[in-house]
Amino acid sequence: MGFSNAYEDKKRADAYSKLEFPGTYYLAYRDLPKIISTHVKGIEALDFGCGTGRSTRFLQKLGFNTIGVDISEEMLKKAKENDPKGDYRLILDGDFSQLKDKTFDLVLSAFTFDNIPTMKKKVKIFSDIRKMLRSQGRIVNLVCSPEIYTHEWASFSTRGFPANKIAKGGDKVRIVITDTEDRRPVEDIFWTPEYYMETYAKSGLIIVEVYKPLAKASEPYKWINETRIAPWTIYVLRKREGFAPAQM
Repeated sequence: MGFSNAYEDKKRADAYSKLEFPGTYYLAYRDLPKIISTHVKGIEALDFGCGTGRSTRFLQKLGFNTIGVDISEEMLKKAKENDPKGDYRLILDGDFSQLKDKTFDLVLSAFTFDNIPTMKKKVKIFSDIRKMLRSQGRIVNLVCSPEIYTHEWASFSTRGFPANKIAKGGDKVRIVITDTEDRRPVEDIFWTPEYYMETYAKSGLIIVEVYKPLAKASEPYKWINETRIAPWTIYVLRKREGFAPAQM
């Protein structure tokens, strides 16, 4: 299928560099400190798909020694501007050769897998990330819930894309981020929980816990559907020891 990296774009990188944790994004990060402290031992972290460095800086504030990696040069330029002392690295698509195996206690991926097409490619990347985990390491994979593409939100709109409602796993879906100046629709890959379970199993990963954060009426945002439908899903994963990957 044809798919391009929408984030390798100067205008979008500029817009994202100003985006922190407003509205619906707040729910994506709100519970992460508790989730991470519950499941992760150690302080060495990799931020896979770091973009403009928002999630990397988030991990730094939690006390992690964090390396941020991304395939978008434009995004990394902004990350380095915002955090000159941070460790940000450009990697070629699927090439982790500059990172060592069994190095990280935590690998955080915030929204990255929403933009990676095909089961085969997802499995390859998760399998490579698995090798970089220490024995007790954890992956925290934060992704869009399928419902995000069919409802309205404090920070997103999908009303202009009725085709999203009939999307199947692996299809392209479109969404507009209303918290940035760049209102061009973003193309994501629709991936169901069942597809994620299959992806993790083929990658030698085991689900430790699944979180679906809901908003509270008392929080200072103009929620639309967030109090009753979870826009995000957070998977905590560990590696299956002795796993032998099958040929795909």
